[in-house]
Amino acid sequence: MTTESPSVRSSVAAGPGVESSKELAYVAVKRDDSRSDPDIERIDDERQLSIFRKLTNVLLSWGIETHGITPIPADNRTDGRVYQLFWLWFSANFNILAFGTGSAGPAFFGLGLKNSLLVLLFVDIVTCVVPAYFAVFGPKLGTRGMVQCRFSWGLYGAMIPSLLNVFSSQGFLILNSIIGGQALAAVSHRLNDTLGIVIISVISLAVTFCGYRFLHIFESVAWVPSAIAFPILIGLAGKHLNPSTMPPVPSASAAQVLSFTSFVASSLISWCTFTPDYGVYHESTASTLKIFVYVYFGFLTPSISWHMLGAAFAAAAPGIPSWQSGFEEGNNVGGLLAAVLAPAGGFGKFLLVLIALSTSCACAPTMYTFGMSFMAITPFFARVPRYVFAIISEAILIPLAVIGAKKFYTTLVDVLSVIGYWSTAFAAIVLIEHFLFRHSSFQAYNILHWNKSSLLPPGIAATLAFLGSFGIIVPSMQQTWYTGPIAKAGTGDIGVFTGGAVAVIIYAVLRTVERQLWPGR
Repeated sequence: MTTESPSVRSSVAAGPGVESSKELAYVAVKRDDSRSDPDIERIDDERQLSIFRKLTNVLLSWGIETHGITPIPADNRTDGRVYQLFWLWFSANFNILAFGTGSAGPAFFGLGLKNSLLVLLFVDIVTCVVPAYFAVFGPKLGTRGMVQCRFSWGLYGAMIPSLLNVFSSQGFLILNSIIGGQALAAVSHRLNDTLGIVIISVISLAVTFCGYRFLHIFESVAWVPSAIAFPILIGLAGKHLNPSTMPPVPSASAAQVLSFTSFVASSLISWCTFTPDYGVYHESTASTLKIFVYVYFGFLTPSISWHMLGAAFAAAAPGIPSWQSGFEEGNNVGGLLAAVLAPAGGFGKFLLVLIALSTSCACAPTMYTFGMSFMAITPFFARVPRYVFAIISEAILIPLAVIGAKKFYTTLVDVLSVIGYWSTAFAAIVLIEHFLFRHSSFQAYNILHWNKSSLLPPGIAATLAFLGSFGIIVPSMQQTWYTGPIAKAGTGDIGVFTGGAVAVIIYAVLRTVERQLWPGR
């Protein structure tokens, strides 16, 4: 005979909403402590479209994850290896996409080395807090990021960030594949960007297809090649990294500094929509501080390392003909790395291959979240198995990455900045709901309501706050295709900061009204 856990009793007592057969099945899973994770996946699989059910059962027997976006009950969040979260995010960030982000300071924004390094130090320390705290929602609530946000956005309002996160995930994938493909192409004249992109994307698909557990295993060791290559890169380039011998650059304006600050902040804050997805099987009783610290340093340590290395190499490149030639006027990060490693001969090419393949560490979790976000858009998509969306992502990724590789920095800045605009406003709304209206308590979320529109917030406050934030983001943004009037006035791109601030104010006011009109929601 099984006993009902306290968490179930409190959830049921908290309010109505356990009236459908699907909800009863979910509660039954929570009440049965003996159920294993595959049992939960089978219950979830029953909701999948019949055309996929047979294949899904076969894949499940092979150990492939087939679970969708249904929250994981607390009794099944038992993985005590919370340290895995550090290695996952360390691997995802300890690669040359972070190198490319740092190198944009001198190469795209025209900053000198000192200004670039100061911006990177400050922004990395501050903004890594955001994705690290969002990671706590995974173990504590057992919900994917785009399901958790329903407790502020409502069931239908949450379709907006879910759809945007699909595009954001694909944008990240394109950037990672481009930079990995360029690095592979730089190894040999027989390779080109296109073939390199295909290789990176296929590795990422293989990892993503297998699912959550295999992804954690892969990320726990995939950082090793980059860790070997990193000190060798510094050793080979060391004599060229003296600031006194680097070509002089004009004094930086406040607009340049703020634009680069906004760009780097975007690259880190935008991970907040991803991080909850990778802790949903980890123990719910783990310390909030422990989860936060693991993820925070999982972001900070690799980001600050590769960001600063990228800035230093890009600042030195104009004064070194071989580096500048490989860099191709700032459009080929792989070529720059190849030039740095050239003195090591064949060993240098081997290291470059390892560095290039490491971009799959960032591609795999991004492709995984692409599928989870797609499933959260509508109930119909939730019935399509997760692995199908991985294949869809792969089909979209390759042609777009091949096109985007032609203008790398333009693609990099445009994609990361636009993702940063909406994800900062999104983060502001979710965090205000959590800290102000739910008083930082994870017990204030009744997870049984996750797909009940009548029991979730209406989503009006979140939607209007989000749309209202773009009223200030658009005039504050500065992109290659558009510069708003505020940015033209000399502020540079400050859309990330103004948008987040406005979202906080509007949501705090409207959510207060919303709670009065719809008590208990």
